[in-house]
Amino acid sequence: MNPSSPSQTYRRELKAGLRDIAPIMVAALPIGLLFGAVAASKGLSWLEVMIMSATVFAGGAQFAAIEAWAHPALIAALAFATLLINARHVLMGASLSPKVEMSRTQKFLAFFFLTDEAWALSERRALERPVTGAYWAAMAVLLWANWTLSTTVGAVLGSFLGDPARIGADFAFTALFIGLVAGFGRSRVTLITVGVSAAVAALVHYFIGAPWHVASGALAGIAAAYLAAPKEPRS
Repeated sequence: MNPSSPSQTYRRELKAGLRDIAPIMVAALPIGLLFGAVAASKGLSWLEVMIMSATVFAGGAQFAAIEAWAHPALIAALAFATLLINARHVLMGASLSPKVEMSRTQKFLAFFFLTDEAWALSERRALERPVTGAYWAAMAVLLWANWTLSTTVGAVLGSFLGDPARIGADFAFTALFIGLVAGFGRSRVTLITVGVSAAVAALVHYFIGAPWHVASGALAGIAAAYLAAPKEPRS
């Protein structure tokens, strides 16, 4: 068989996608289990957790929503906070779209599975070659399946373990975010953005309450980043 035949290329791209995403899938497992346990402690069933993860598929937004979960749920506030948290996907999709070998319709369907990890891996691969549909499917769809399964298992286990706060597990995702923010660098703009966002979120949480602190912190951070960014010199 010709080594450059379409079937060979397809299998090679599938293997490349699986190879690249495998370490991230392993790292995402404990986070998914934690989310499922936290969601179960808020009263969600394993089926509701599975449907939420399969249809929303946004770890940060899901954690933000479940943190502010109440009965009855404040749908408008949760939707607005989720929109702000995931707004970065618009820029990520615009950046990646010209580098993916898919039709427009295929991109609309494929980018449902867009995550920070899938975007970063695809951008890195695009430096050497175009991102094929086979590579994207093996990478992005597997990560989606991994997240949906791990959160569902976490919900099942969480219903037996009880409140994760008893063992401090509820702080694990917060600690992860602190670590990610700490790795962003020490530039003036970064420090101002993080500081303003944190201060506003803390004040809103204290005086108004959840979930408005998430949206307020995000908006304040965006405004601070814009104001603190160096201005382009005029020609």
